[in-house]
Amino acid sequence: MGRPILLYDGDCGFCTTSARFIERRIPTSAKIVPYQDADLEALGTTESRASGEVLWVRDGRVRGGAQAIASLLIDAGGLWWPLGELIRLPPVRWLAAGVYHVVTVNRHRLPGGTPACALPAAERPGAES
Repeated sequence: MGRPILLYDGDCGFCTTSARFIERRIPTSAKIVPYQDADLEALGTTESRASGEVLWVRDGRVRGGAQAIASLLIDAGGLWWPLGELIRLPPVRWLAAGVYHVVTVNRHRLPGGTPACALPAAERPGAES
């Protein structure tokens, strides 16, 4: 199995803060990369998808949102593993998807977020035209 990749929105302050937290606190084997710096086509995904949710890519399989986080936690092992497995099970899976959605639509209001986080990727400051 190849090394997994966790893709996040590098233009979003909340997402970047979250990625730094993961790097410091969660012992994953994943390479953590802003989707803007990744070859999305080679990874089997699109900019549209990557700009809307965190993605976990491993061996050609792409998981997004709460299930990407579950995969990250399972990969981390230790005390993180049971939490990741729990997130995969109904009804926790459904609850996690709802919580993830609430976070994504409010990420500009969360710690580390900026007003630019509320904009679609193409409309953010510095986006290529």
